[in-house]
Amino acid sequence: MRQLNLRLLLADDHDGLLREIVRLLADEFEIVGTASNGAALVDLAAKLKPDVVVTDVKMPGLSGIDAARKLLALQLCKAVVALTMYIDLEVAKAALEAGILGYVAKVDAGDDLIPAIYKAAKGETFLSSTIASKLSGHGRS
Repeated sequence: MRQLNLRLLLADDHDGLLREIVRLLADEFEIVGTASNGAALVDLAAKLKPDVVVTDVKMPGLSGIDAARKLLALQLCKAVVALTMYIDLEVAKAALEAGILGYVAKVDAGDDLIPAIYKAAKGETFLSSTIASKLSGHGRS
């Protein structure tokens, strides 16, 4: 059940995973489009004006982090959430420094992606449980 009528634009360079993300989020949010790379993400955001963008961090060409910088500088969305397989503190730090408000490990998507999107839409930062655990020094090796 939708709490807010948030419009989402999603980006991932793996088509199968992108379809799974759409399935996970479609009942909760309005999915306005999908992109398979950072350049297409920026172009679509300019046309579709989503509230929140959910993007993979590493994509061919323009990375999700670089795309987020452009999206936020051009005010093409309110917030960006990274959904990534990279459970790396340096990558997470780079994402947060670029203005990304949510950093969700793909292994945590089922539990953490929807709360991350809602928090980001409110301007709050969200780190998925795997990343938060690693930051606190109790992460898995």
